[in-house]
Amino acid sequence: MKSTKQQLVLSQIDKKLGVLQVLREVPVPPKGWLHTLRTALQMSLRQLSAKASITPQSLKDMESREVAGTITLNTLRDVANAMDMQLVYGFVSKHESLEQMIEIRAKELATEIVMRTNNTMTLEDQQNSKERITQAIAQKTAEIKFEMPKYLWD
Repeated sequence: MKSTKQQLVLSQIDKKLGVLQVLREVPVPPKGWLHTLRTALQMSLRQLSAKASITPQSLKDMESREVAGTITLNTLRDVANAMDMQLVYGFVSKHESLEQMIEIRAKELATEIVMRTNNTMTLEDQQNSKERITQAIAQKTAEIKFEMPKYLWD
């Protein structure tokens, strides 16, 4: 990592994101959360649209846009307020942590760099052993993780 400050930031964000990991298992209802919650609360389109100060057709359109993935967070927040709820959103990593995500990307990048160099050396009949290549990849991975260069995510 570039600094202990950067490492602390990653650690704090990982801790915050960690509580969201359980949400990975929660499937989005086929008709969307708006429709599902509205019907679970036995609210008609007219009733909820009146609470949200919009037309029933606008609410129906919002439900459709949610399913299509084109609804805005502000719109969801407004309807949540009308249902006396709070919209909560976040990101859930596909990895165990941000540190692991950086490690994986750094290793991918290190492998590309080392193998490019190895190919050049092979053409010059100076091929490295598999053991040396593995060691070079590990060293380059550690270097990339420590430096966190801007090209890490290119």
